[in-house]
Amino acid sequence: TPCRPTSPCSPTTASCATGPIRPGPSLLDWIGRHGTEAERQTITRTSFPTRRLQSRYLTWVYEQAVAALPAGSTFRFHQVRAVELTEEPGGRQRVSMADGRELTADVVVLAVGHQDVEVAGEHGRLAEFAARHDLVFLPPGYAADCDLSVVPAGEPVIVRGLGLAFMDLAVLLTEGRGGRFVETGSGLRYEPGGQEPLLYAGSRRGVPYPPKLTFPLSGPPPALPRFFDAARIVAEARGPLDFRRDVWPAIAAEVGWGYYHELVTGHPDRVTVGLDEFAPAYAAAVHDPDRMRRLLADTVVDPADLFDIGRLDTPLLGERFADPADLQARIRDYLVSTVDRSENPRNSPYLGATFGLLSAFTALPRLVADGRFTARSRAVDVDGWWAGLVNLVANGPPPRRARELLALSEAGVVRFVGPDMWVEAREGRFAAGSPAVPGTVTARAFVESRLPVGSAPASRDPLVRTLYERGQLSEDVAADGEFRHRTGLAAVDGQDGAVFDAVGRRHARRFAIGPFTVAIAGGNFTRPGANALPSRITDAVARSALRAAVSAE
Repeated sequence: TPCRPTSPCSPTTASCATGPIRPGPSLLDWIGRHGTEAERQTITRTSFPTRRLQSRYLTWVYEQAVAALPAGSTFRFHQVRAVELTEEPGGRQRVSMADGRELTADVVVLAVGHQDVEVAGEHGRLAEFAARHDLVFLPPGYAADCDLSVVPAGEPVIVRGLGLAFMDLAVLLTEGRGGRFVETGSGLRYEPGGQEPLLYAGSRRGVPYPPKLTFPLSGPPPALPRFFDAARIVAEARGPLDFRRDVWPAIAAEVGWGYYHELVTGHPDRVTVGLDEFAPAYAAAVHDPDRMRRLLADTVVDPADLFDIGRLDTPLLGERFADPADLQARIRDYLVSTVDRSENPRNSPYLGATFGLLSAFTALPRLVADGRFTARSRAVDVDGWWAGLVNLVANGPPPRRARELLALSEAGVVRFVGPDMWVEAREGRFAAGSPAVPGTVTARAFVESRLPVGSAPASRDPLVRTLYERGQLSEDVAADGEFRHRTGLAAVDGQDGAVFDAVGRRHARRFAIGPFTVAIAGGNFTRPGANALPSRITDAVARSALRAAVSAE
């Protein structure tokens, strides 16, 4: 994440009904006050901080929060793992720790972060196949935490996934094994260290995530949300929501509005009208595709400036390639274009589109937590396609990583497999290919380059796993008719994070927050000063926990 838009501090305007608002510096502002001389001289609002620098900043924020506790408060930090949570007669909570100590409390908030999970299902079968045939299989995981020494040097390795986890994996298996990237004046050149594997990588889209945009808007920010009104959507719905039918049209209008608002206000030389004329015309056309096409054709001077979210989502859709070399050239061109899009302010309308998309993204979790969607739409559309689109648009790597990947491709160390990648275990080897490219690659090693999907039932965290097995923590399950979707997320009240047990009872003294819960947005960073959903969720959980503690006295 770039420095400027990062801050876990209180927004300057918050929804807090009680309690002080404590604004704090963004990461960039903090560097200006507390960074080293070298950091202050070299890091700008568009710089991507190292994990070590981000950790220093978050440690400072944490220390400031502790220091600002009101009089009468006592803070104790126990640097040990909590392994069990039980309830005493009368309702007090007992937390057992790995070193044998126990704590009692009136209220417990579970903020246990991302969960590692047991290898099961398809990955369990692949692991068994690898063990039988003396192969290497790495299931989904965090690349920095995996034992990559088992990945053989100089051999083909099949890799599924081209997101951020893949970027980390590629760097660790190349630069991390002695290779280096050299500036050439026109880009980067990779000089092998001799211990690299040959990475055959693919995914559903077949292309790596585009890098994040590194510039600000050229025009004023659009007022958002404008077209996505969750309350209105629920009021007008006839029964449970279908994401594609009931929600996506409003989100698409929001994303398009963000794009064209920036094109019109930030680049007036590329359009024929001003915002005063364009805004009402756009609003009148959002439900009429033909009218919208005519409006945009009359407004946008260069057809290349027309926004196509479908092309952004699936850039290789419908393409076929004569051979693997043809595909490599196509994806290298794609990488070059995405780096230009991320660094050239001419492309700032894409930032406006990103703002529109994130505006809807932060509002949607409440509809999810309240169970508004059909089970099938929740599984296929919300948790599937929509989550993937948000990750693609908003969670890309720094531009430097894309340039490194281009250099690895040109050096032949990374070879792209293609879209709709398939992987099979056959004849004692792993095999992979794409319907868009002729040929098959086989290898003794296969890496799932993805983060593990959270699962309360399969969690490796003894605290979470035990609560689930006892029925004191439940999995969020969307079900209607014969369709049943197990999300893996812990079921909590979407309003304040109260934990639900296996029969749907709300616990009065247990709360949970973060990416392992259905209120997943509570684990995200926000933009400085923004009264964003993560801040509101965190505030609601804190207030409910405090009320519960007072009631317990």
